[in-house]
Amino acid sequence: MATINYYLDKPNKKGEAPIHLRINCNGRQLKLSTKTRIEPKYFDKEKQLAIGKSKEIKALNFFLDYLKKSANNLLNNSKKKTFTIKEVKEKLIECIEGYHSDNQVNIVSESKVYYGKPITLIDFFAGAGGFSEGFLQAEFNDKYYDFLLASDINENCELTHVVRYNHQLGLDTEFLCQDITEPTFLSNLLERLKGKEVDVICGGPPCQSFSLAGKRKKFDKKDDLFANYLQIIRKLQPKYFVMENVKGILTKDKGKIKDRILEEIRSIIDIKEIGRLEKFVMELMQAINRDKFIFESLIKRIDFEKQGEEQLKLSQANYIKFLDAKFKNLTPKIVDYKTSKTDSRINTIRHGFNLLLRRNELKKLQYEIIKEKDQCYIDGDAYNEAFTTFINELEITTIISKIQQAFADLMIPPIYQAECSDIITALQIYTASFEACIGRIKAFCKKEQLQELNNLMESIRLYKINAPFLANASDYGVPQNRERVLFIGCRKDQKLISKIPPTVSEKEKVTIFEALYDLDFIGNNDETFQYEKIDFTTKYNGSSKKMSQLLKKRAIDGKNGQLGQKTYAEWSKEGRLSERYKVAPPFYVKNKEALENRQRFYGKLHNHKTSNQSHEVVERLKVIIESGGYTEAKNALEKLGLSSQKRTYNLLDPTKQSSTIMTIPDDYVHFNSPRALTVREMARLQSFDDSFVFQGKRSTGGNKRRTEVPQFTLVGNAVPPLLARAVAMEILKNIK
Repeated sequence: MATINYYLDKPNKKGEAPIHLRINCNGRQLKLSTKTRIEPKYFDKEKQLAIGKSKEIKALNFFLDYLKKSANNLLNNSKKKTFTIKEVKEKLIECIEGYHSDNQVNIVSESKVYYGKPITLIDFFAGAGGFSEGFLQAEFNDKYYDFLLASDINENCELTHVVRYNHQLGLDTEFLCQDITEPTFLSNLLERLKGKEVDVICGGPPCQSFSLAGKRKKFDKKDDLFANYLQIIRKLQPKYFVMENVKGILTKDKGKIKDRILEEIRSIIDIKEIGRLEKFVMELMQAINRDKFIFESLIKRIDFEKQGEEQLKLSQANYIKFLDAKFKNLTPKIVDYKTSKTDSRINTIRHGFNLLLRRNELKKLQYEIIKEKDQCYIDGDAYNEAFTTFINELEITTIISKIQQAFADLMIPPIYQAECSDIITALQIYTASFEACIGRIKAFCKKEQLQELNNLMESIRLYKINAPFLANASDYGVPQNRERVLFIGCRKDQKLISKIPPTVSEKEKVTIFEALYDLDFIGNNDETFQYEKIDFTTKYNGSSKKMSQLLKKRAIDGKNGQLGQKTYAEWSKEGRLSERYKVAPPFYVKNKEALENRQRFYGKLHNHKTSNQSHEVVERLKVIIESGGYTEAKNALEKLGLSSQKRTYNLLDPTKQSSTIMTIPDDYVHFNSPRALTVREMARLQSFDDSFVFQGKRSTGGNKRRTEVPQFTLVGNAVPPLLARAVAMEILKNIK
């Protein structure tokens, strides 16, 4: 049993004494300098801590306590029973150097050398930072990414980003922790950017909650995320933008969601060219010499596209006043005076226009109600229908549908039905996308006019996009079959990117074994901050030669490498970032307060902690491993009394790629050890470097899953960095 304590050496001329760590074990002694000094009167020998309440003293005491615990875990709680003095020194010096490197370097490194041409980048819905990490790994010729800002709604996402990009990499990247749907988000974003132009924007806004004909929204905070993301694209007009989503988006509602997304992207226009379109519509109206009201409505709607936020509100209000004036002129023709004042149908139309004039106020009201609905977890209960119904009543489309129904119920004389129909059509134009308005204009065109309009639209549409495409992460050096849909919008002055070429062939794909074999030295309910060497012969007995043959030298992108390149595990340990980035020692903090108070845990390896599984669960997992899968094991489990109500256990096949990594670790069984995966192992399957530390809580449960984003969720929801790197490389190759 080792005894561990601190002692003070002789004070220097300033009266400050060095603090040393002393370890006694089996008659041998090790002394280690902590590289810290303190006046003896401020050191409590009994408590082995510094005296005081300042931030600096708290940070020092945290370090001293952490170093002492690290030594104790190493010598008294480790499975390894024998250590040389050199081994103990090496492991503890890592903690000491990590602490001092953090205290000696500014958050933003001034020594970082910039070279080449920076391509500015923003990452929205950033989560852990999978997109961010992959883009920073990408460099082509003299081009690289200058990471300006990331944004997400969750504080643990912010904490993970700040530690990685500000502290570890020394970047001055901003993080905007705010809901993208909040009215002040865009102004806050522009303030943080300080006038900088943005070349590339990436993010994965949920698109599943689009409202389609006959479908009713759930009305939660996800409903407007995609629309707000595109609003930012319209404002910043990057050269390229990338949207990532789940595979199901391609077939949801028979492809209508995908088509709607493409329609919205094609509705982003170059406002400098809008005057040419307005001129074309005016000339078309004069040539046709009919449907003047519809043409005027289309021109007014097109005018929305070139307006700023405040001017747009005024233009929208003027549009409704334009329709209201037509209805006031029509009212005496279709009903008598008394009816016009008392009839509910007339009042529905009249009051509907009043509501449409208050469009922005209704939107704010919706936002506040949705926020409260989300805050109180209202869904699947007795309150949900009432909340949803009321929010739906405030929808512009709902108001317009009631106006339309009121017109239908009025039994209008045939002579005036065309005028009523014009008002209804104009209301539909009011809410239509720009692309839908172009569709209406095309319906008036003859062949020559249609060709002219199509040519005109080529210069008016700001972004080119053919179609979304499916990308499997395993095609880009990730040991995981994770299929994701990518939409890549290319500004009209840039080259179109319609796919991302795979970096590995089918035979070259990285296996689970390559990703995880060197981390399999941890037991049940165990945690380690150090790597340990794996003895193949002992670990795999008769199959050691076969397993070792799975290990391949690879290039950074997973392609089978030439001599001198690294295995996947070596890339993970040593990092995939270029020499441009001086990566400081990784550390973990519990929360933002711990970061501010420098209460940081240092070590070479982080997030490698196993769950405390019961004896019964461990025995069940052993049977699953021996049987080759959960389905194959069910009969044996039943005979042994180890059956489970759990729907599935995914036993990893070391010779293949994993299925899509989710956020619940207990769904996966390690291929060689009867346990679930650690956060670090899941991160390896996602292609995160080991120096990328996931901060905050390890896991959470219950209703907290709606608001908290612990480590397992950060990993499971992330874009695999090597997939992001492949996207980033293709953009660098094509960007002007």
